Amino acid sequence: MYPYRILEDHHIAPIGEAVLIVLERVGVLCQSEELLAALAAGGAEVDPPRQIARMPRTLTEPLLAQLRREAPPEDREPQRFAPPGQPGLGTQVAQILYDYGTGERQAGDREGLTRCARFGDALHGESGVGHCLLLTDVPPMVEPMEAGLILARHTRRPGPPFAWHVDQVPYLIEMGEILGLPGWYTWGAICFAHPLRFDRDVVARFVARAKLGDPVGLTAMPVAGVTTPITVAGFVTMCAAELVATWIAARAINPHAPFTGSIWGGALDMRTGDVSYSSFDAMFYALAASEFLRRWTGHLIPVGGGEYSSAREPGYYAAMEKAHKAMTIAAFTGQPPSIGSGMLESGRTLCLVQLLLERELTEGVRIYSRDIEVSTATLCLDDILAVEHGLERSFLSTDSVLRDYRQYSWCPPTLERDGWRGAQTDERVLQRLQARVDDLIASHVDPPVDEDRLAAAARVARRARTELL
Repeated sequence: MYPYRILEDHHIAPIGEAVLIVLERVGVLCQSEELLAALAAGGAEVDPPRQIARMPRTLTEPLLAQLRREAPPEDREPQRFAPPGQPGLGTQVAQILYDYGTGERQAGDREGLTRCARFGDALHGESGVGHCLLLTDVPPMVEPMEAGLILARHTRRPGPPFAWHVDQVPYLIEMGEILGLPGWYTWGAICFAHPLRFDRDVVARFVARAKLGDPVGLTAMPVAGVTTPITVAGFVTMCAAELVATWIAARAINPHAPFTGSIWGGALDMRTGDVSYSSFDAMFYALAASEFLRRWTGHLIPVGGGEYSSAREPGYYAAMEKAHKAMTIAAFTGQPPSIGSGMLESGRTLCLVQLLLERELTEGVRIYSRDIEVSTATLCLDDILAVEHGLERSFLSTDSVLRDYRQYSWCPPTLERDGWRGAQTDERVLQRLQARVDDLIASHVDPPVDEDRLAAAARVARRARTELL
């Protein structure tokens, strides 16, 4: 059920026509001979010297018909609120670590990832700790292997390292087999360069995923007025053309490749040159594109969650900006996404105190998904009859309130419920959260590891350094 809409019925056909024209006349720039050949075999008009593939209607219209046949039936009944998962340290791959205790921003390195790994393992080690911080002190081609070794040393369940290049995958698989972690890598998102450009490294990962039968799609991050027109109709046209081109390319490689994708609309501040993925106009662009694709193809392509906030400093404002973004998405698409997992500056920076703050806020949002029990005990009729009009006593004096207060109330251990009172509120709460960060790291004990296996995995990483560099 979709309670709000942005587009009118008469908007769909002309935008759809514009998408078909863009794909037919502009097409995609694709730096992959293999994918260009597959597209040509499927009916695309390919210009190999310019690495351009144009997609005529004879190619796009059958795919759109197939999409509509595969679309799930639209459920018009109101749905229960789906609780967001608790955020943790996964595959954030942030570039910078913000240490609130010192006020410093530091480029990701071994020391920073080690600190994050110990923190994550102490906080939620049973669910695993991932490649949350990029290492800038090692060559990029061997960075995933070096990050994997840190996770394997310091966490009970080391998450898969992020492989941004296909040549890294065999080494990660071999390391995982040594460590007893099959398939120990993740591709992360497929984000090509806007507008309509598949660069060499991204397209290589895209083709590999399609061949494996993984869900394939575009994590679209177009910016209105920069990589798309500034108008909403123009933005939607470009965004939809890029997503449909990605699906055509996936089916050219693997006719059975499942489709996926997401939309993270950006808007430019002309005064500063900054791009926001959480401002009102950015959200409007993204929601319009998602709605168009749902109504045109039958498939809901989700709008990216609360994580990409423009906030630069940790605290209540950053958390509430993310929560506002997440709940806006839920209102327009019916899909409540996560609030966030500790990131600032639109995903560039990771801050551990912000992660703890957002975990407490997420527990509050999860209240909306609670089951309600209706019984003699929960109706509390005896208490209602005893209190009557509240002239002599209140419900605060009843046994049921004393007994059930914590079950029905949001009781955050650190956040303050009595309202934001300015910067001192943030400072007070963030200092308490920083103390908890420090305590978790200090109390962490590295799990027992098989030193022989870890040494063998390290030898693979050293071989990768020699062979890949």
